[in-house]
Amino acid sequence: MNITVAGRKITVSDALRSYALEKVENATKVFDVDPLTAEVVLRVEKNPAIEKPAIAEITLRTRGRVIRVEEAESDMYAAIDIASDKVARQLRKYKTRVVDHRDRTKLAEMPLDPNKAPDVIAAEEEEEAIVRYKYVDLIPLTESEALLQTDLLGHYFFVFLDKESGLINVIYHRHGGGYGLIKPADAEVARPA
Repeated sequence: MNITVAGRKITVSDALRSYALEKVENATKVFDVDPLTAEVVLRVEKNPAIEKPAIAEITLRTRGRVIRVEEAESDMYAAIDIASDKVARQLRKYKTRVVDHRDRTKLAEMPLDPNKAPDVIAAEEEEEAIVRYKYVDLIPLTESEALLQTDLLGHYFFVFLDKESGLINVIYHRHGGGYGLIKPADAEVARPA
């Protein structure tokens, strides 16, 4: 497994790097798969009004899937602990769902490359202006595969190409619990009643 540890607005000491490497390695033992890469980014917010300035981001990439966790704490070691525990839970969840999923071989072969979706930050920081663009590759997925990807990324929503209809859909977490699915109104496929 390949793990990189980097710092933003912080110099990563050897002790902190070793700690992060050990915690991420232990968290990923749950899921023995190759290739598995992990990126750990540690950063500190300098604003004294922020209660938990130490932030640990862990991004795992395996078999075309991305698992991303971000945790903030008052201490960097605590942030790494919580983030790595969350990664272990996400990997257990992923492993369980993939094993139980009847299309697990299709899921493992799915070509989802997060490196082809760069973030572009706009120059203007106005309140009403668009300040960030996200480009996504629309990969054909079933609804259950899109739901799994939403959970793995930890996002509130996920845009995908419906494998059956070929149309763009959005799956999202509902505030009251459960998930919602947004489909185009002019879809030519029959809509459930």
